[in-house]
Amino acid sequence: MGNALGTPFTPPSSIKKIARAALVDLNESSRYLLTECFRQFGIETVVTSEGSAERLRQEKFEACVLHLKPGAEKVMEAARTSPSNSRIVIYGLGGSAKAAMKFSQYGINAMFQEPLERPGALKLVRATHNLVLHEFRRYVRVPIMTDVSVVLSDGQRLTASSLEVSSGGMSLKTSEELQAGSNCEISFSLLTLPRVAVRGTVSWRKGKSFGIRFDSGDDRRRRLKEWINGYLES
Repeated sequence: MGNALGTPFTPPSSIKKIARAALVDLNESSRYLLTECFRQFGIETVVTSEGSAERLRQEKFEACVLHLKPGAEKVMEAARTSPSNSRIVIYGLGGSAKAAMKFSQYGINAMFQEPLERPGALKLVRATHNLVLHEFRRYVRVPIMTDVSVVLSDGQRLTASSLEVSSGGMSLKTSEELQAGSNCEISFSLLTLPRVAVRGTVSWRKGKSFGIRFDSGDDRRRRLKEWINGYLES
């Protein structure tokens, strides 16, 4: 049945929900560039400034982008403690991975580098948009930044920062030299997941990034798998 204007009526249940990303206190050029990048993947952007923390506490957003500077923790804490935004995808803007570690307790998922340039920004949105859109069946890796302790089989200890994690492995970043095939044990915590340790093997290295493939026989991996399933289903 059509409406008074002759346009077919679409039942509300068939309308696809729009994912929203909050752009928190960003300058005009950054807002414009990120709006264009997110729009390509069906993600609507909302500009927020004063009262950003309160909006993220009360309104539902699937993602937010904010500068990692003093005061950012107030906004991230508001989002992470909000019943509707606790699993929000948080993008940091500017600074280094080391600087981002100061905010690791809030579970920053990914970093836009400054100066913000379209190719790099688009690449990052492309790599993470499925998580923002909750299309989990095609996205089994969770981008998240946290401190990771690595102990090699010879007893050498080093620290790294995580890039992505899945139930089968983790990609990390460190300035230390690691050889593919090296056995190790890594330990880390993720938001609501208390510190967990799991054995693994260095499976690849590219520049300062490398991958750890978890030992399938290590039962401690179950805790991580349960956390990831809960994160994706929330």
